[in-house]
Amino acid sequence: MNRDSAKAPARAQVAVSRVDAPLPHTLPAIALGEDTSRQFKRDVHNGDALASEMVAFANSQGGTIYIGIDDDGTAHGLARTDVRRVNQLIGNVASQSVRSPIAVQTRNILLESGRVVIELTIPKGLDKPYFDRNGVIWLKAGSDKRRVNSKEELRRFFQMSDQFHADALPTRAGPDALDKLRFRDFLRDRYAQAFPDDLAEQLRLLRNMNLATEEGVLNLAGLLLFGEQPEFMKPQFVIKAVSFPGTSIHGSTYEDTEDFTGPLRRIFDGALGFVLRNLRKVQAGQGVNSLGIPEIPPVVFEELLVNALVHRDYMVSAPIRLFVFSNRIEIISPGHLPNSLTVEKIRAGNSNLRNPILASYVAKGILPYRGLGSGVPRAIEHWPRIDLRDDRDRCLFVATVHREGVPVPEAMSEKTREKVREKTRERILSLIRTSPRITTAELAAAVSLSVKGIEWNIRRLKAEGQLRRVGPDRGGRWEVLK
Repeated sequence: MNRDSAKAPARAQVAVSRVDAPLPHTLPAIALGEDTSRQFKRDVHNGDALASEMVAFANSQGGTIYIGIDDDGTAHGLARTDVRRVNQLIGNVASQSVRSPIAVQTRNILLESGRVVIELTIPKGLDKPYFDRNGVIWLKAGSDKRRVNSKEELRRFFQMSDQFHADALPTRAGPDALDKLRFRDFLRDRYAQAFPDDLAEQLRLLRNMNLATEEGVLNLAGLLLFGEQPEFMKPQFVIKAVSFPGTSIHGSTYEDTEDFTGPLRRIFDGALGFVLRNLRKVQAGQGVNSLGIPEIPPVVFEELLVNALVHRDYMVSAPIRLFVFSNRIEIISPGHLPNSLTVEKIRAGNSNLRNPILASYVAKGILPYRGLGSGVPRAIEHWPRIDLRDDRDRCLFVATVHREGVPVPEAMSEKTREKVREKTRERILSLIRTSPRITTAELAAAVSLSVKGIEWNIRRLKAEGQLRRVGPDRGGRWEVLK
């Protein structure tokens, strides 16, 4: 370490080494250009600006700043006098302008021209979040950086640094929001314990089970697992499902659609049923009167739906989306993969507990569970034609299950599609003639459509003057006009 660098405070732990042998004018790493882990600076004079760059790297995955390199990758280097000045500045900034101080390393790289490039390495921080001296948290955004501005983003950052988790956040729901029957059954079956009648005892029990806060309200996990109607307070944490004809999203044309709300188990059951009723059934050697088996094993969707509900990012106010197309099924979860988790690691069975309370209760039988980190590999084992995509730009994780041997309805004419819809409406009218007081739920079960699909067809029949409702929704009846 040279004499000037040694003047930096010891707690910065700035290590400076010098390369004696000349290196090529264009360094291999520099030829790759700037990205999330690599940045170029022609020179540095402003300590606050350098501190913000260090903070951004430390709050992300770490990285390297090459000082003496233009933005276009041209290696001009620094004069020997500038090298001493910059090393001194680095030591002061790392120890005095960053909270907490960062242990950085520098390396002096000698160019053929005799000038020097300083390679400044900032490790991934162990004490996140890091601030600059003005109290600003910076994060890397591609080759640039950005500051954390919103409360939601700050919470997500603390979640990313494993300092708290979304499922532990308080809600406005008290114990009265519980589905008492569901919670009583869980206590009885899992712990052979009764649900106390006294409110103070209820709160004590919920806190001990990590389902309520010290302030006496349910946390997000408690609400999602055992709330009677969680969607009243958290309407974004649902699954929205649509089945489209063909291979792309249509603005107004769909074959089936439904929103699944309620506690996680009800959402899971509803979404799984939606997928299975929209899959093609294969006879597979069975009799012609048999129901057949789904073209894709149901366990595939069990695993992927559990993964979506338990590991989605609940800091993102958006629903899980379930799209059924003629050639694939997509499950789109809010939030990209956390920390250093990658698609390759998921395929290998690795996991990262973004919502540990939810995961612990799933392991207690709330949802089908076969072991931490084994869900996605098990789905792929049963159906290898699954693509996983970590979309960091749109903050999404997408699991795509490809279907085999399913004809593409987009090859049909619009006339053919309308004939299919007409047959569905004829079936609805036939059922209503037989039973004028039949409910939409009963019609949905008989026609193998969702309730919303039945409602859409009924609106069409009313508009065409073929059907009308006599009397109220409850206690009334249908009347076929044609």
